Amino acid sequence: MVWGALSLALAFSVQAQTQILGSKAAGISVKTPQVEATLLAEAPNGIEPGKTIWLGLQLVHQPHWHTYWRNPGDSGLPTELQWTLPDGMSAGNVLWPAPQIIPIGSMANFGYESSVLLVTPVQINRNFKPLSSDTNVQIKLHANWLVCKQECIPQEGDFNLSLPLKGATAMAHEAFEKAIQRQAKTLSGNHIARLSNDGKSIQFSMAQLPAELQNTDWTVFPQTAHVIRNSVAPVIEKKSSGGATTAEIQFRVSSERMDSPTRMTWLLAQGKAEAPTGLQWTVETPVQGKWQEFKDEPNPVAVTLNTNQAVSLNTLMAAPWATWGLALMGALLGGMLLNLMPCVFPVLAIKLLSMTQHADKPQEMKRSAWAFSAGVLISFLVLGALMLSLRAAGSQMGWGFQLQSPWVVGALAMLFAILGLNLSGMFEFGSFVPSSAASFQWANPVTNSLWSGVFAVVIASPCTAPFMGASLGLAIGLPAWQALPVFMAMGLGMALPFMAVSFSTAWVRFLPRPGAWMQTFRQFMAFPMYATVIWLVWVLGQQVGLDGATGFLACLLSLAMLLWALTLKGKFGKSMAVMTLVLFALSMWQWGPSWTQVEPAPALEKNLTAPNSGPSIKASQRLNWESWSADKVASARKEGRPVFVDFTAAWCVTCQFNKKTTFADAGLMADFAKKNVLLLRADWTRYDPAITAALNDLGRNGLPVYAWYAPGQAVSLLSELPTVKEIQNSLNQVKNSP
Repeated sequence: MVWGALSLALAFSVQAQTQILGSKAAGISVKTPQVEATLLAEAPNGIEPGKTIWLGLQLVHQPHWHTYWRNPGDSGLPTELQWTLPDGMSAGNVLWPAPQIIPIGSMANFGYESSVLLVTPVQINRNFKPLSSDTNVQIKLHANWLVCKQECIPQEGDFNLSLPLKGATAMAHEAFEKAIQRQAKTLSGNHIARLSNDGKSIQFSMAQLPAELQNTDWTVFPQTAHVIRNSVAPVIEKKSSGGATTAEIQFRVSSERMDSPTRMTWLLAQGKAEAPTGLQWTVETPVQGKWQEFKDEPNPVAVTLNTNQAVSLNTLMAAPWATWGLALMGALLGGMLLNLMPCVFPVLAIKLLSMTQHADKPQEMKRSAWAFSAGVLISFLVLGALMLSLRAAGSQMGWGFQLQSPWVVGALAMLFAILGLNLSGMFEFGSFVPSSAASFQWANPVTNSLWSGVFAVVIASPCTAPFMGASLGLAIGLPAWQALPVFMAMGLGMALPFMAVSFSTAWVRFLPRPGAWMQTFRQFMAFPMYATVIWLVWVLGQQVGLDGATGFLACLLSLAMLLWALTLKGKFGKSMAVMTLVLFALSMWQWGPSWTQVEPAPALEKNLTAPNSGPSIKASQRLNWESWSADKVASARKEGRPVFVDFTAAWCVTCQFNKKTTFADAGLMADFAKKNVLLLRADWTRYDPAITAALNDLGRNGLPVYAWYAPGQAVSLLSELPTVKEIQNSLNQVKNSP
């Protein structure tokens, strides 16, 4: 069940990822980074027996955050209020304001953004008699709420309020008066709800529509939870007959409903679903018909802001032919440029060594080139299909996602260490692998070339070259029949230089003749392997911290010892092999968990000026990179401040190159300071759904991405290899900060 799984996840699993926030010392207010909660009271006549006073919890949300209504919808939890009151005082039910609908992908929730006051009436019994020495009564509240944006955080607070027995208390008179006036009224009448024969819909029939709703916008919310398919807008039809105005409202029933009620409660509210206003009514109806079990069809209709219109959620629009053609050309060129990326060089070195070893066999060289090309194409198609499958399942994934996993980074580092040791001559695979397996996996040039192509793609994909970011961003939003050819074009571009070998081997005569130099060249090619290991260990350290990287190096050392021991002969060799195998297993058991757990992101560097890289920057002109958030961007733009966002990751070599060159230029940093630019760095080294969503909004799906927000203008994207001059040209749009 969707609701059961999501509720459990929100109530329990989320607590493992986020800290529950609450007040340490009870007062009237609790403030978190997402919500400010305040206990308020309305007692205009003091505390008198037989009277009613009003208590309320006011929740003021930060932009884009929300809490939930009594029926939270497809996910979420309603706010809970637990009162501790003096003897003789009893709390009633919460007066829930009408919620707004909050679309979440293919689901929909009901809740509150901005500010909401949850009012509770408190009845003072006629026999209420405080002590003669008392001048105040103590009101205590323990509240739990779930606040969500793209992530959800369960929070709680303890509140303590002292109310005078004599004299008026009016802490937010207008807010209480508005909440009391707009509390839901019970609408009587012969209203019913009928299930369709197939059980997939329910029709709510109103015998009489309130006069206040007959000539204005209104909407209906299901107050009975876990029954209705909330992501599908209800179909409302008003009818007038004999001076009476009736209404027929049809809802879709969820196939994953958690209840089969005989009676249901509905909330009618003035206004539209996304912004209800004014009065509200509750209607309770019997349910006629039989509940059915069925499976949902793909959701064709999304939550709509207009009750008379609906739009598709899952329809992906095909790109125009000209746009698609440009995307294919950009992907092809980007794939070719990947061959020049430093992270791909070690794999190409292996391929080059293989070709030189078979320079006298043109046919073998052709087969090897075709196999390498096939490995590249298959890998691009598999990665593309995986991303499209995750997109269809509702996940957001970015290009280069494989290096966001410490497991993958560690496994690749071990793989390249093994290849480096092999090239250095420490061991030959055939020395401890059965000859048939060694022949199939490594000695066969076709198989070797195929896997070389696979490795090249795995390492190259995070290093999106210029002209490739736009194609990737477009591809992820296209239907599969247009998206997969874009990924194939990238593969063709990367494999093109090697495919050329398959058409002509005339250039082979220019290669040196086989000889002793080949062994030297092979050993030299081990160093790019070791350089790649250093880079991957650095990436791993960014993800799991220094202790995790140290633990990984200990595992890598024991693996190298195991490979060395496997080359030894005789009884001593067998004993060493067993000992080192046990040592490797113990090291993985001891230190393995330390390099598979992601640590919190490290603090951003504070001094971004490079020594001797240009004109000096005064201390008053220095700017610090801050960690990115959508709220920071929105707040700065609201203030009219320019914003520059660097979407980066430790595994993105292009990002690191730009950071050490363009963004290390002191003159550029001085220009940023003069323009009072807010510098934000969105670190995607670890998977971050908020950053993924932001990249998708920008039409990008890989790194690097540089977003420039000039005041009063739409966001613009710079090239993946921006120069100082290019950025300064963008800065010229803004006047110097006074």
